[in-house]
Amino acid sequence: MTSEHSQPTPSMPFSEQDEYWMAKALRLAEQGLTTTSPNPRVGCIIVKDGIEVGRGWHQQAGQPHAEVHALRAAGDQAQGATAYVTLEPCSHFGRTPPCAQALIAAGVSRVVGATGDANPDVSGRGFQQLRAAGISVTEGCLETQARALNTGFFKRMTHGLPWVRVKLAHSLDGRTAMASGESQWITGPAARQDVQRLRARSCAVITGADSVLHDNPSMNVRFHELTPSVPEALQRQPLRVVIDGQQRVPHDARLLSLPGDLWFAGHQDQYALPERDTSLGDTRYWHAAATPQGRTDLLALLQALGEQGCNEVLVETGANLAGAFISAGLVDELVLYCAPTLLGDRARPLLSLPLDTMAQQQRWHWQDVRMVGNDLRLTLTPAPQPESTQRPQQ
Repeated sequence: MTSEHSQPTPSMPFSEQDEYWMAKALRLAEQGLTTTSPNPRVGCIIVKDGIEVGRGWHQQAGQPHAEVHALRAAGDQAQGATAYVTLEPCSHFGRTPPCAQALIAAGVSRVVGATGDANPDVSGRGFQQLRAAGISVTEGCLETQARALNTGFFKRMTHGLPWVRVKLAHSLDGRTAMASGESQWITGPAARQDVQRLRARSCAVITGADSVLHDNPSMNVRFHELTPSVPEALQRQPLRVVIDGQQRVPHDARLLSLPGDLWFAGHQDQYALPERDTSLGDTRYWHAAATPQGRTDLLALLQALGEQGCNEVLVETGANLAGAFISAGLVDELVLYCAPTLLGDRARPLLSLPLDTMAQQQRWHWQDVRMVGNDLRLTLTPAPQPESTQRPQQ
């Protein structure tokens, strides 16, 4: 299976041993889950005579790529070895030299790649350079797993948009808060810790003014709660985006006192940014023309985040804004934390969706269901829907 956001890789033969080593390279790549943005997560293992002689993973943008780390570890043993790489080696000079040339210079005899690179600066050229140098290249080994690891990167490279993940916590009867707005806490500590992992892997976290007014959230990553821990040098806070079309966010909101860059997004021509210590991070107002309904254009916002290099975006908000993202067809993944509790029919609903008939229902596909502490985490992706020209609303 190949991603809908990229072209299929040519079918090439690979063995069980190839799959074994590629699986190990993918586990290496996962170590960059929270640190590599805007770059993809990549792992590399060098194998000679059936023995691993070098390994590496891309840790952070601007630092050496996975192949460079692995080749340094292998040294002279890279000569005549096989390199297992989870993404096509880069072929161009960016912040670092091209990895395809590094593999050629090291004298590897074979490269096994999981998937091609959707970056138009690479996109097949890396494998072409290797073949032109006489290196045997095998593509498509554990391709589905490799694309899933970098689904946001592939989407941004091909569509200019980040992967949008909406997270919601709800009761057994589908409620997210009491009628008063009280919502802390529906889920248990394990589920809340799991949300920290979602934030940490995201390039941006989006919420709405209503959520800031009701919950006064931090929207940051509490790295001390993450397991495994992230080294301090690699810790990064996601960009926090507050959609505030009517300038309602109070200037004493908690998120203003925490480190990390902030965007306030809206459709008003003027927006008075709150005073904030510049040492905490950049604060700016993102503006786009209003939709015909007088709302903030969510698609335009996502396009702007894609231009900023955001691969994955986490939407943590209430029923109205979450429903707007879904109604506009902008959600790639829905993560629901279901707590074993009942809040009653006067409590607030999970989503605000303008649906009146069964013909309007929206179907979703199950991707994963698992226990997180005493709560249930449900992960879903949209089932194919008829194409719609409806513009995003908030």
